[in-house]
Amino acid sequence: MQAIILAGGQGTRLRPYTTLLPKPLMPIGDMPIIEVIFRQLRRAGFEDLVAATGYLGNLIQAFVGDGQRFGGPIRFVMEERPLGTVGAIALVPNLGEYFITVNGDTLTTLDYRAFLNFHRQSGALATIATYRRQNPVDFGVLECDSEGKLLQYIEKPVHSYRVSMGVNAFRAEVLRYLRPGEHKDLPELIRELVADGQRVLCYEPDCFWLDIGRPSDYERALEVFQERRVEFLGDEECGS
Repeated sequence: MQAIILAGGQGTRLRPYTTLLPKPLMPIGDMPIIEVIFRQLRRAGFEDLVAATGYLGNLIQAFVGDGQRFGGPIRFVMEERPLGTVGAIALVPNLGEYFITVNGDTLTTLDYRAFLNFHRQSGALATIATYRRQNPVDFGVLECDSEGKLLQYIEKPVHSYRVSMGVNAFRAEVLRYLRPGEHKDLPELIRELVADGQRVLCYEPDCFWLDIGRPSDYERALEVFQERRVEFLGDEECGS
């Protein structure tokens, strides 16, 4: 099984932390977030790990070294310039028939093996892992018609919606929509696939997920990782 860890972003929302440190090397407890991802993927049975780096990528490569402490070699591809959230896929040699991509700042308990298996069995060209977010409204919400007549009064509703987790699965045929060196973000690619009649699915697992891209989320991630470390890494990795 193959996974591409997208670790080339500049992490502008986390500045000044990321001025000297790439976001995937931001520490979560006693290890960088990218190490958590590596260990989770190895534990899930992913043999071929590819890190797509860009901004301060030499620091990530120096940290990984030969990859043996993460269960085996880790391949690298380097973005000469920013290629967006999926552009680096076209740089990966020996792309597998099925593979997943994981943003390098993703903290989740997602079962990566189950996700890829779902994608394989679905027949979809792309599958997006999603997470349900809920935003409570602290006020009574009024719905009125064009003349001001009250239609509905909803006291402190909760808006629920699904968001992308930054974890996606693809078949290798997706390369037909990507060119080496071309900048492309995931929403643009997905819109192209849908417009072309390709099968794209959403997958909603029962798991924890947090994007550490903002300072407030990063601070929360530090607390959650400490409290639920076994859920992220398993007993063996936690020294049990």
